Amino acid sequence: MLNLLANLNWLAVIAASLLSFVIGATWFGPKTFYPVWMRALDREVPTERIKMTAGETLTMFGGTYVAALIQVITLGLIILMGRALYGNFGPLDGLLFGFVFSVGLGAFASVSHRMFSHPQFKVYKSLKVWLIEVGQDVVCLTLAGLILASWV
Repeated sequence: MLNLLANLNWLAVIAASLLSFVIGATWFGPKTFYPVWMRALDREVPTERIKMTAGETLTMFGGTYVAALIQVITLGLIILMGRALYGNFGPLDGLLFGFVFSVGLGAFASVSHRMFSHPQFKVYKSLKVWLIEVGQDVVCLTLAGLILASWV
């Protein structure tokens, strides 16, 4: 495993994880999916800036970045294993691998949790929330796969 970590292109990992962070900020922005997502959660869309402590802000945004970093490192290790098994593993393979990994393992690992999570068991609202949340993950990891496989 340490050999795999040593073979990761860390510049590609940092670039892909930063891109994921930017995509997430855009995806859940006030002009994109945030209002739809909040309403699907049966929550009010805030009209004023929410006050958070510095620790809460650091935990929220730092934790979000660390989660993206761990996802990208994991995908990078899987791509390295694929490259070791099959040799020719180009950018389109990375793109496809990122998509399959994000949909097959990421998205569908959480669907049952989300369907049972709505307080009034409104399954359609839960699925809408799930689609918004995992849609961002799929886009991020698909592009991360492309970056990781391209930056050999």
